[in-house]
Amino acid sequence: MATVKDVYDFLDEKAPFATQMGFDNAGFLVGRGDKKVRCILVALDITEDVIREAAEEGAQLIVSHHPVIWEGAKSVTDETPQGRRLLALLESGAAAVCAHTNLDQAPDGVNDALAAAIGLTDTDLLQFQGLYPDGRSYGLGVVGQLSGGSMTVPKFAAHVKKCLSAACVRYEDAGIPVERVAVCGGSGGDLGSAALAAGCDTLLTADVKYDPFLDARTMGLNLLDAGHFATENVICPILAGWLQEAFPKVRVILSKHSEVYSAV
Repeated sequence: MATVKDVYDFLDEKAPFATQMGFDNAGFLVGRGDKKVRCILVALDITEDVIREAAEEGAQLIVSHHPVIWEGAKSVTDETPQGRRLLALLESGAAAVCAHTNLDQAPDGVNDALAAAIGLTDTDLLQFQGLYPDGRSYGLGVVGQLSGGSMTVPKFAAHVKKCLSAACVRYEDAGIPVERVAVCGGSGGDLGSAALAAGCDTLLTADVKYDPFLDARTMGLNLLDAGHFATENVICPILAGWLQEAFPKVRVILSKHSEVYSAV
């Protein structure tokens, strides 16, 4: 029977944890490595709802994109949100493995999944970061051509909203047709110059602050923000598929409670 460490080792081959960015805390974060795994719950975030769901489903392991521990925890009590999450995990006995920026940058990872979801073809890395020992490239963001021909920015924004089931899409229309698009799941609002250098007319990302929107039109760049959850949750079904194929005797399920907020 597979163990937590077996699952971690598999993910380390797909998206090596050593390639995570310096601010990150991806990896095997909670639990026992030798724990036998009969059920894995896959989620974007490990919230208290997700932890309860894992217990209800009998999952021994939660595999998430965002780390359940960001900075060093100085205490684990019920007096802080992080403490309550960690206590719930420990009390439930579920382990946690979190693949974050290593999965963002990996081939077939978050950004490839985002590009595929909105219909980009002839894709390549936006920013090359390095090579794995096996020679595969990894990097930040993906660029590609919009399949089916060019679109106006409002039409493309509606297309993105539908493809990602996004709550909303904010955008700045630079008056240029959408043809060559750069994508970066999560917070990529500072990649406008990189997108332009890669020959893109459009950048799709999330968590864009006021100033990048203010500058986009003068830069000659269409800029869209589809939300952090929507631009990254596309990896969860893919991640679940990888795990199910690698561990066919393990039950792998997608969380129904991963989204952390709603919008009207």
